[in-house]
Amino acid sequence: MGKISCVAKGAKRPKSMLMAGSQLLCFGEYVLRKSNDMYTMQSCDPIEIFYQIRVDIEKLNYVAAIIKIITDVTTENQNNYNILKLFLNTLYIISESDKNLDFIISVFKMRLLKILGYTPNVNECVSCGKKEDVEQFSIKDDGFKCKECSKQDKSAIQMSEGCRYAIIYTLNADAKKIFSFTIKEESLKEFELITRIYFNEKLEKEYKVESLM
Repeated sequence: MGKISCVAKGAKRPKSMLMAGSQLLCFGEYVLRKSNDMYTMQSCDPIEIFYQIRVDIEKLNYVAAIIKIITDVTTENQNNYNILKLFLNTLYIISESDKNLDFIISVFKMRLLKILGYTPNVNECVSCGKKEDVEQFSIKDDGFKCKECSKQDKSAIQMSEGCRYAIIYTLNADAKKIFSFTIKEESLKEFELITRIYFNEKLEKEYKVESLM
């Protein structure tokens, strides 16, 4: 069904059976009743509430940024199953691991771009088709470029081998394993920069993590 609006009557009451199911980040099995164009929550069996995110303000800041992105790229009553899977995998990694949060949100953004149909060309130089010396990422031309073709491209950003691997892996790995790799700090900075600029360019909006404090 995708994203839908739903009313949870009385959920704020201290003893309400709907309180847990109506909180932010609750993943569960819901029973809903439809009346005209509105759904009403009848009951909920919570499966995961991501407690470790709720008690860590830094993690919550990053999740808030991710929720903002998902809200913007989804519309009601459209099947968004792949986005849901990515969202849940991302929440789990944030909640249950100590991985760098910039790494996590960068992987999330790059994978989301693929789901939305903005997959960059990472198999060869987007200009000449050359597979060697591909060490730049062209924001303008949507993908990797060789050293020679990058000379006239002001949007091209230098990539290390580690950054290039991170982009390729994120786009092609199994959905459950997209966070299962390591990257050196210098390469992570490149990966984060490329992902942030390319993501904002494609969605035509600047997204950044803001403090909830």
